[in-house]
Amino acid sequence: MNTPAAPLVEARGLVKHFPVRRGLLRRTVGWVRAVDGVSLEVREGETLALVGESGCGKTTLGRMLAGLAAPTQGIVKLGGEDLSAAPRGRLRRLRRDLQIIFQDPFGSLNPRWTVEAIVGEGLVNLGVASAERRDRIALALRKVGLDPQRHLARYPHEFSGGQRQRIGIARALVVHPRFVVCDEVVSSLDVSVRAQILNLLLDLQAESGHAYLFISHDLSVVRHIADRVAVMYLGRIVEEGPARAICEAPHHPYTRALLEAAPAVHPRERKERRPLGDDLPSPLAPPPGCRFHTRCSFRMDRCSLEEPPPLDVAPGHASRCFLPAEPGGTPQAQQERGGSHSP
Repeated sequence: MNTPAAPLVEARGLVKHFPVRRGLLRRTVGWVRAVDGVSLEVREGETLALVGESGCGKTTLGRMLAGLAAPTQGIVKLGGEDLSAAPRGRLRRLRRDLQIIFQDPFGSLNPRWTVEAIVGEGLVNLGVASAERRDRIALALRKVGLDPQRHLARYPHEFSGGQRQRIGIARALVVHPRFVVCDEVVSSLDVSVRAQILNLLLDLQAESGHAYLFISHDLSVVRHIADRVAVMYLGRIVEEGPARAICEAPHHPYTRALLEAAPAVHPRERKERRPLGDDLPSPLAPPPGCRFHTRCSFRMDRCSLEEPPPLDVAPGHASRCFLPAEPGGTPQAQQERGGSHSP
């Protein structure tokens, strides 16, 4: 029996709260609970997709895993080494293995720098000699489909959105990282360009073997790129499992709502849609009990009183929901049987 490989990136009990300050003296009057107790693992060569609505804490979690934000509580480990406990010099070397591709392909690039300076910034910080640095920059550009001879001396405003995103990908991968956070990298791109970028990310992963945290709000995109999916709602992971299981047999009502909200592939395809109801609650004061109960059409009395723990609904598939697991325990099956859920 094969022992599962140790996780490359491991998060345990991650919490990130931001203070809300008001008044002349800027006193703290509350805390935005952006991430509120998240634990997850990503293995070598794996793509873990993190999905959820805007404002649920996905980007904040990704920034903590990439080493760009310090957690309020909890730890992040890279290859078993705690980043928060690493000396400054060691942390600087570890950060080479943690890279991020930002959502905005224009705002994330310095408009006053050439492509050579942008892509080579990480190599400069690592002390790579100029001759080797130029060779590695050229190779990185070729890998993402850009011509070094034509593009090295150009500036970001001279490129299209898809080309700018390719520059961002080259900047992240030129240092040969082991883990890359992709923060909504295709959300601002046209559909045709989006497919090109997704295929590029998969090809580069197959070549180099690095792992991805792929942040998105679109499950129709995620099913084509991810090995596993974690669904995030109001600072918590509410469902996690293999991508196929999440997309074809979701258990949590929130995951079902996200899938139903995705556009139909065929124009004649009709999808059953259940509106979520109220807006996303404020992370300043999350609802008690299950955080989704205020918008859930399957809620029970206990949902507003108790917070459901992660429950296994299938091998490797966990959900924070009191609905019973299969067989016959999905929200759809419950409704078909006329279960005793409050409207």
